[in-house]
Amino acid sequence: MEIRPETPADSAAISSVIEAAFAMAKHSDGTEAAIVEGLRKANALSISLVAADGPAIIGHVALSPIRIDGADSGWLGLGPLAVSPDRQGTGIGRALVCEALERARSMGSAGCVVLGDPAYYRRFGFRADDRLRYPGPPPQYFQALPFGDAMPLGTVAYHRAFG
Repeated sequence: MEIRPETPADSAAISSVIEAAFAMAKHSDGTEAAIVEGLRKANALSISLVAADGPAIIGHVALSPIRIDGADSGWLGLGPLAVSPDRQGTGIGRALVCEALERARSMGSAGCVVLGDPAYYRRFGFRADDRLRYPGPPPQYFQALPFGDAMPLGTVAYHRAFG
């Protein structure tokens, strides 16, 4: 398996992986592939990585800029993360997240947020922190990972592609 940046030729395969991965997810509204496409069209994919097994795309992760209290923050939002259903539970998602976070640190990002399962994302260092808020879901599902000592204070907004 190779983890690499997406190429223009990967977009259809990425959408297929995302749609398959979220097809049976209880929390999904079925828009995840459209979110990635919207981010791509808006040139708002700060990091977009694929997991490839030969020519087959078997996973994808996206990171995009977030705003905190309406201002550019230097922080990124992770998601969606998708792995082909037949390859889930094999470490592909973990490898994608680790590589994406390393690239985010290397490019000077201040931190990353994620809306997802606390049990899964805790392994990467994400924690719920009431200094950062995201309206709607239960607060324990919105988690942050600062790349330095500073944790900002405020309400987070994802890119408009998230709807």
